[in-house]
This record gives sequence, C-alpha cells and structure tokens, in this order.
Amino acid sequence: QVQVVESGGGSVQFGGSLRLSCAASGYPYSRYMAWFRQAPGKEREGVAAIDSTGVTRHADSVKGRFLISKDNAKNTLYLQMNSLKPDDTAMYYCAAASVDWIPFSAWFIPHKYNYWGQGTQVTVSS
Repeated sequence: QVQVVESGGGSVQFGGSLRLSCAASGYPYSRYMAWFRQAPGKEREGVAAIDSTGVTRHADSVKGRFLISKDNAKNTLYLQMNSLKPDDTAMYYCAAASVDWIPFSAWFIPHKYNYWGQGTQVTVSS
C-alpha cells in the first residue's frame, strides 16, 4: 500500500510563490507521480506529472510558471509554483501510479492513478 502526504499549501498574493511537497511511502513502487488540482465547481485537472526516468509534463496553463521535480532518494515529489494567479486557487492533490505504463497522452487522466493524498489548499488573492 502506497501512502502519499502533501504539504506546503497556503495563501499568497498575486505573483507570489509556493512549493508543494508530497512524501510517498510504501510498496509497490510508483512509476508515475503527478499533481492535480480541483477548484470548487470544476473537474479535477492535471497540473504536472513525472515518470520514473524524470520525463515531465506540465499543463499549458502552468508552463513557464510551475515546475515538477522529484527527489528519488527521499521519494518526495515537489511542485514549485511561481507567478501565481487567482485562477491557480484550488485544492492540490498528489497522485501516484504503480502501473507499469501510462501513455504520455494519459498522464493527466485521474483514474490512471491509484493512490491519492488528502490534498493541500492553495489560495491566491488578487
């Protein structure tokens, strides 16, 4: 059983920065990890994802502002968020997938991930 625990959310002003962390523990090994977010009344959407080789994918809405990374030694996932906007306000979730392969085009499909954290709130004020 894999457990994922997010931290690092909070409230910032427009243009500010935050770094989210996600500690993953347990077995089996998660080949894919991702950050999703969900705002009130909206569907959960993929923000950024990374595979075990370090290949990353970022949503168009966050490219150039957010950066996903992973410390394999600590099995910890990060999301550095810069130039935050009010539209970034949402609950952010860390997700892990232990499956052997997810096509790149499907990295932002929530049901491809079988382990989820409880979420951490990010609020950006204008």
